[in-house]
This record gives sequence, structure tokens and C-alpha cells, in this order.
Amino acid sequence: MHQKWGKLLFMHWRIDVELLRPLIPSQLSIDTFDGSAWIGEVPFTMWGIRASFLPPIPGTSAFHELNVRTYVHWNGVPGVWFFSLDAVNSLAVWGARTFYHLPYFNADMSLTQKGNTIEYASRRTDALTYGEFFAAESAEITGAVNAESFRSYPRAALETSWTIGEPLPQASHSSIEFFLTERYCLYSLYRRRLYRSRIFHEPWPLRRATLNSRQSTMIESLGITVSSENPLLHYAEEIAVDIWPLKRV
Repeated sequence: MHQKWGKLLFMHWRIDVELLRPLIPSQLSIDTFDGSAWIGEVPFTMWGIRASFLPPIPGTSAFHELNVRTYVHWNGVPGVWFFSLDAVNSLAVWGARTFYHLPYFNADMSLTQKGNTIEYASRRTDALTYGEFFAAESAEITGAVNAESFRSYPRAALETSWTIGEPLPQASHSSIEFFLTERYCLYSLYRRRLYRSRIFHEPWPLRRATLNSRQSTMIESLGITVSSENPLLHYAEEIAVDIWPLKRV
């Protein structure tokens, strides 16, 4: 798959590894930086989406997306574990669930920009939860979490605004920016089997950002909370991405 991502904000918080462990397959190790695991909310928009052998399909080649993620590795290969991916395109949601076994959910979403300020909103419309998704996939996380345990948590939604700042230098391999953003594969689970998809893009053209407001239940819908401190922010205007099909590991 070829696609472009843009108007993208990384929002990251430190989080205790033990809070994440029940939500992640036991085959995967949780990646840490400076002694902490990290969890992120990433709102953005996508366009130019197409299979490598096809032109863009009208109605499916551009839409907004929002993901909640953490960082993992398997046999030393670092990657991303997605807790959720909300999108405004139902066909894309179906395709990603079917072919990538990712917890995609339908949502109503909007993005507006005035000058250097972006306002972004998402409200999940799917009744399906993270636990129910994996139950439907005949997958099992660690046994500590099941579909029923998610029913009392709030419906996932986000309203946020940020102002774009100045460009940052290219991230060094030892930096927190590199750890959080330069990830070249994703992992997913299907019928208790672990899969991986390779991702390629140039290094992220990161910029600073200032958070103006944020109201969110995206992470809380997983049954966990993050620090009340402001998140670590990084913004990217645009990047081209290639994504390969899943392979079992």
C-alpha cells in the first residue's frame, strides 16, 4: 500500500509497563525509553491511499484517522502495537480489520486549520471495544483482559487543538524523538498468532507544537489513565509511506 500522512500530531505520555501488560500479547515485549513505557494518541489525515498495483479508488483514498499506540519488540525487532485506530471511512475500517487484523473502529471526525492552528475532533460510533475486537478475531491477549471488562468504560472520543511550531533537527538514534516516531513495522494478532507488517518512510520531518486544548477518553476507554502532565508533542506536516502485507512471525 502507498499512502500519505499529514497534519499529524504525536502526543505521548510516560506510563507504567504493568498497566499495559494485560492489553498486549504475551509474545511481545514492551519497549521502554528512560525506564518508562510510552503511550500515544496520534490524530492525522491520510490521502493518496492505494494498492501498489492500482490507482486510488474514489471514496477510499482520503480520510482522517486517529490511533492510540505503544511500542513493542519481538526478537529484537521494534514496532508499534495499536490499541485502536479510528477512521471516518467504513470501507477502510473493514479492509484493515480483514487484511491486517487491526482494531479499527468507525468514527465521526473533523479537521480544520486556521493559520498555524489545527482543531481536530473524533467520536467513535462503533459499539465494538478493544476486548470485543480480539474476541471476534479468535485472539487472546494475555488472559487478564476480556471483552466484558471493557463495557463499563467511556465511549472513545477526542477534541483537541494545537499550534504548529518551528522545525526540529533530524532525530538522532539515541533520542526520545527517534524512539517514539521512527518505527518501521506494526504487529497484530489473529487466532492467537502474531503477525508483522513492514513499513517504509523517510525520517520524520518533525516540528515543535503547543497544545491549546485536549479533552479525550481515547486512553480511558482501555481502562487505564495517563498522567495529568502535558504530553510530549511532535508535529509533522506530511510524509509518504509504503506498507507491506502481513506475514506471520
